[in-house]
Amino acid sequence: MLRSFLIYLSKAVWAQKLVTGWGFAWRFASRFIAGTKLDDAMRAVRELNGKGINVTLDHLGEHTNTPEEAQQATDDIFATLDAIGADSSACANVSIKLTQIGLGLDENLCARNLERIIARAKTNNTFIRVDIEDTPYTDKTINIYSQMRQKGYQNVGMAVQAYLFRAEADTRRLLEDRTPIRLVKGAYLEPPDKAFARKTDVDANYDLLTKLLIDASLANGSKESSDGRVPPIPAIATHDEKRIAFAKGYADKVGLPKEGMEFQMLYGIRRDLQEGLAKEGYPVRVYVPFGTHWYPYFMRRLAERPANIWFFISNFFKG
Repeated sequence: MLRSFLIYLSKAVWAQKLVTGWGFAWRFASRFIAGTKLDDAMRAVRELNGKGINVTLDHLGEHTNTPEEAQQATDDIFATLDAIGADSSACANVSIKLTQIGLGLDENLCARNLERIIARAKTNNTFIRVDIEDTPYTDKTINIYSQMRQKGYQNVGMAVQAYLFRAEADTRRLLEDRTPIRLVKGAYLEPPDKAFARKTDVDANYDLLTKLLIDASLANGSKESSDGRVPPIPAIATHDEKRIAFAKGYADKVGLPKEGMEFQMLYGIRRDLQEGLAKEGYPVRVYVPFGTHWYPYFMRRLAERPANIWFFISNFFKG
């Protein structure tokens, strides 16, 4: 119930205006967000790279309302890609949401913007991860992504949400062209006819999809690029230590080298686990969001971690 309410609030304009007006809200949100400017994000890249950890940068934004807003979001992504390209030592790539660049307005507009972004990433020797959003956009997202692959772009991958019933079919479809996949559990509110409600079912599906990704990586000789910018096929994106242990155990069982699989985690969460996996020799990538449109992302992080909610509320009453 509480999780559902927080996810509702993540999309509520009135709540966004209220919460972003509280000074302490940003102070707390900054635990999970690198900052509001590109310089802040690149500073986080350098800090994490210094610990042997790669980065995915996300200039926050989603659900643009006009073509001009979609163009501005595209320009912001260009700036992020250019910053990575200008720093040859930066072990980083970029994640985007298609509603950020116009999916909710015009699919053709979105496809044009995405192609321009992927081409810009290519000139900057880096990679684009197309993130996955709630199910009204799933088919459209995968279809536009597939258009890019059909045009020959290889420096682009997708994300899959394990709590969806359709996740296995989507994963198998995407693996037909060796798509690098970021496997997440899922952070949106979905109806009972589209997603598993019980954690045990989500976990079981996550492990099944992990096996599919590891098998695909082994069969195709997939591995992380030497500069840390292009990931292998499996990106196991979780802070759940049982899921991580399962992935490690299955990879060892089938003989997948460590560089054939990547673990991904969120900025500001479980730094100990991030650094521990990196010390074990596994590729680790931290998802680093930044920008002024931090509210929806922040609310979804609250929904995922109840302990954060009570910390947030206690700060509210402290003023």
